[in-house]
Amino acid sequence: MSELLLLVIYCALLGSGVGFLAGLLGIGGGLVIVPVLSSILLHFSVVSSEQVVVVAIATSLASILFTSTSSAIAHHKNGNVPWDLAPWVMSGVAFGALISGFMAALLPEQMVRIVFAVSVVLIAIKMFYSSKNETSNERKMPNKGMLTVLTTMTGGLSAMIGIGGGALLVPLLTFFSLDMKKAIGCASACGIVIAIFGSIGYISSGSRHLLWADGFAGFVYLPALFGIVCTSWFTAPFGAKATNTLPVATIKKVFAVLLMLMAANMMMS
Repeated sequence: MSELLLLVIYCALLGSGVGFLAGLLGIGGGLVIVPVLSSILLHFSVVSSEQVVVVAIATSLASILFTSTSSAIAHHKNGNVPWDLAPWVMSGVAFGALISGFMAALLPEQMVRIVFAVSVVLIAIKMFYSSKNETSNERKMPNKGMLTVLTTMTGGLSAMIGIGGGALLVPLLTFFSLDMKKAIGCASACGIVIAIFGSIGYISSGSRHLLWADGFAGFVYLPALFGIVCTSWFTAPFGAKATNTLPVATIKKVFAVLLMLMAANMMMS
């Protein structure tokens, strides 16, 4: 069996788990894809250690385009996408993701890791707290302009680290009292926008460093992308279906655990 085929098989196995998580939690799967794909790319000597993280991030974003599309379709069929809010949220994440994709190579990586890790730890604590102590306090959703500003920041950070946005958007939207399932559905739809605009930046900025003849579209490694999406497209609807059957408190606890794992990974990698 050729090494390239074996790499694609590994990525297909990765994609099957990522797709389910994307549908269940609206996360796009990047928090799983980036560390695992980095290890796969290094194992098969696809890129150098200096480039592996940015290639994994770019490939993760590109795969999220397909995974989030499948997940968003399933959530839309279940009535879990709040289309009165989604266009404003999408506008923000699109702008943030586009800027982040072009500037990824210029920003101080370690600072981003620290800020991100601290942020997700605080979010996870909030998610744990709210899952155990639901109150009747209702926080009013900010006006559409402020919502777009907030989601611009989340979209930029999401594209910078190669996630679909759910890890930040879901806690943000639920903080303003949006139903958990609708927040996950909205994050799934926004993952499409983050993936498109973030990938544009990574493909454009990477075209000077990696060659199409070697299987790259900018920083996106196409064989790995194919392996991930060939399974994640089909497993995402199962995760979306599970969203309607699992208790909201359980979803929040699972989500909080994943956020803590993400923070630990960002600090140790």
